[in-house]
Amino acid sequence: MSHMNEMKILDDGNIISSPLIRLVGAVKICGMKYSENIRAVAELHPDFMGFIFYPRSTRYAEPLEITTLNAMPPTIKKIGVFVNENLENILTICYKYKLDGVQLHGTELVEMCIELKKVGYIVIKAFPVAEAYNFKVTKAYEGVCNYYLFDTKTDAYGGSGVKFNWGLLDEYVGETSFLLSGGIAADDAESILKIEHPKFAGIDLNSKFEIKPGVKNVELLRKFLSPLNPPPHSSG
Repeated sequence: MSHMNEMKILDDGNIISSPLIRLVGAVKICGMKYSENIRAVAELHPDFMGFIFYPRSTRYAEPLEITTLNAMPPTIKKIGVFVNENLENILTICYKYKLDGVQLHGTELVEMCIELKKVGYIVIKAFPVAEAYNFKVTKAYEGVCNYYLFDTKTDAYGGSGVKFNWGLLDEYVGETSFLLSGGIAADDAESILKIEHPKFAGIDLNSKFEIKPGVKNVELLRKFLSPLNPPPHSSG
């Protein structure tokens, strides 16, 4: 069983133990775009909701309805996903939509993470994984990110909907907690619960739970998350 037994997201984006049982730690649902779908997914109470601000993505979020985002529960942290964007544009979008954090999905330097963390944003740095040696590059980012996100290595930026070999996670020996991404699907619950890495902090869900790009299948998400997030035991 995963080490992620009792979890809670703090205002600074980090996780502490809580009476709320959550077997997989944090849940991030990414690639959100449409207001009605955003509201429906928010009712599932994920820890993070991701909005992609990479113009080449089929899930490019602009423009978002600000009133919809403002109505989201504050426990759901709004994360902007960027690919090699300059700092000024990132800060402009974060301010415009009152985002809580950023996910950097390109070749952004350590200095970018430092500047964003100084401002007070949750910082998630994505790293593509194909071989064990891919984890070596994470060492330079220690201490300047709240989380790493390990995704499948592809020729293009953005998710591929394809898994990498999760057995490679055992080769990661860093200190920063990580989210697992890359083709996680509805039939992966059992495999996820078997991950025992001490820095495994949660999962990132996207394309395998969609009706079309940017529109999540809410019922499929609900069914998938239910066994991973059982209700607290009754005291009665």
